[in-house]
Amino acid sequence: MREWLFFLLAILLCNGSLFSQNKELLYDFTEIPQAILLNPGMNTSFSWYAGIPLTSGIYGQAGTSGVTVHSLFANDGLDINDKIRDRALNGMTKRDEFGATIQIDLLHGGYRSKKNPKHFYSFGVYFESNTILYWPQDLAYLGFDGNADQLGRRFDLGHLKTRGEGLTVFHFGLNKEIDRKLTVGARAKVYSGIYDFHSSTNTGYFVTNEGQNNLLSNTLVADMQIRTSGFEEIRAILDDEISGSVPNVITKRALLGGDLGLGVDLGFTYNLNQRTVITASLLDLGFVYHSGDVKGYSLQGSATTEGVEVILPDALSDPNADFWQDLVDEIEASLPFEDTYNSYITFRPTQLYGSIRYNFGEPMNGDMDCDCDIGVTGADTRFQYRNAVGGQLHMVNRPRGPQAALTAFYLRRVGNFLALKTTYTVDKFSMTNIGLGVNFQAGPVNLYAMANNLLGYQNLADSHYASFQIGLNILSWGTNR
Repeated sequence: MREWLFFLLAILLCNGSLFSQNKELLYDFTEIPQAILLNPGMNTSFSWYAGIPLTSGIYGQAGTSGVTVHSLFANDGLDINDKIRDRALNGMTKRDEFGATIQIDLLHGGYRSKKNPKHFYSFGVYFESNTILYWPQDLAYLGFDGNADQLGRRFDLGHLKTRGEGLTVFHFGLNKEIDRKLTVGARAKVYSGIYDFHSSTNTGYFVTNEGQNNLLSNTLVADMQIRTSGFEEIRAILDDEISGSVPNVITKRALLGGDLGLGVDLGFTYNLNQRTVITASLLDLGFVYHSGDVKGYSLQGSATTEGVEVILPDALSDPNADFWQDLVDEIEASLPFEDTYNSYITFRPTQLYGSIRYNFGEPMNGDMDCDCDIGVTGADTRFQYRNAVGGQLHMVNRPRGPQAALTAFYLRRVGNFLALKTTYTVDKFSMTNIGLGVNFQAGPVNLYAMANNLLGYQNLADSHYASFQIGLNILSWGTNR
């Protein structure tokens, strides 16, 4: 059992300490085209932009609110079993999590309407993968210690909660300036699911008590289920049960040949006055209907056993009796483990952003000295002020309820070619998350890079959180007015 738990921890830490969903550095960084994906109602001053395919937006984020690789595997002279007990079993709760997100822009572009310059359209396709696993506290105790000396303790099966998905998102958005104070936006999305798994509604318990006919009596009451989509066909191909190519299957699903769903993003920007701006957005308000290549596993029922019971002299009447198999059959009848093939719906991890920004310092006029291919009029408000400070809120829906993060930021613009944004974020992963984003403009070429939790880069193995994003675009400024 200890070896099993050790192996589980290694897998979780290796997958959960490299890449979550809060993009506080990119949010409201209006010089960067990809910021419109976080708020379809942001202020825009682009004439058009085109992301370089596969390089315009590459994002990775992960976190662990519990143990890190270093805390368990550091060469510090302590016994590994003691560290697992002290730092994992006794140091973590069912609310601790391991999570990861990867997002890659496959195609992204936008353009301003020549007929109505107050309208800006954006479109594109991106791949996204999300995984989250909550620490199964009671199951970890059961796996590490067993049920010896645990009489009467109910091990809660509901501690097992996990979900993951991979999908491509096709999107088209409209950004509209209502007046000089208010800009609103909306984006329609079509989801094409590649794979999905989730198990988040488990209930039940396992308990050991004193027996009547034997020393111990074990009771299992379970209502557990895991649903999957997109795995069985790939497994069958890999096992040579059916002919086919895994890359072809994945490509087909990514291009609207998988489980389909619909969603919407909403957002706005409102200028309270010349210097104070508030923004908000609601992202991925949608669902995916899983109907192809679905398979589920369920364990429902209750059973109590005191082990193999041999009652003499009755047992001697049938010398060929298989008492162990009789016990297994009895348990399976009371607690059946079944495969299911029913379609199901999953809802996207909806996100909420909000911010308030105060601009200060020297105002920047509309005349730009960059090498742009279109003139910018006095109506262009891309660079209003050289400095800005403010706060941001991010919330995302998770299996154990909403997860929030608060961010303070400072934005500095240097001429028309460089902008810097630094952030300090507090969330369940870290209280010392300092991030830095850099946007560089060289004529029509836009290049940006961002990284979070910079203090953690001193020792990534001991970091609870890491995030990065890079991108390359070609763009033209101007409102065509």
